[in-house]
Amino acid sequence: MKSRWAVVIALLVAATAFAFIAVGKIGNNLVYYWSPSDLLHAGDKAYGASIRLGGLVKKGSVVSNTTSSNVEFDVTDLKSTVHVKTHSVPPQMFREGIGVVVEGTMTRSGVFDGSRLMVSHNNEYRAPHGAANAEQLIKSTKGVSK
Repeated sequence: MKSRWAVVIALLVAATAFAFIAVGKIGNNLVYYWSPSDLLHAGDKAYGASIRLGGLVKKGSVVSNTTSSNVEFDVTDLKSTVHVKTHSVPPQMFREGIGVVVEGTMTRSGVFDGSRLMVSHNNEYRAPHGAANAEQLIKSTKGVSK
């Protein structure tokens, strides 16, 4: 009998927690991932929302500020382009043509104000050019301790 009451109480607690999450304003804390086309088609919904903008850094669009960590560039999905101003230090791998994800908000002036910049890359390792055998590959990892 005690175990039956424990199951009923556990189910009530779970249902209450689920209802709190569903009815509560948890949606205000979510960060959405959008492409430049999605962002531009969203209209007023995009302004002020926390968004992760993903796409490619458009070639010829990167402008770095030498006195601060601010970087400006365009993100494109090959259909639409959004201008981004970010206040974070770009990762070492950041460059034109690479995939990026910028977390921030869209401003009414049409500029995406980024607070966090991440680069995306694939997880495929390629051996250095000219390494014909395993011995050369091992030598190419000079500085890596065993």
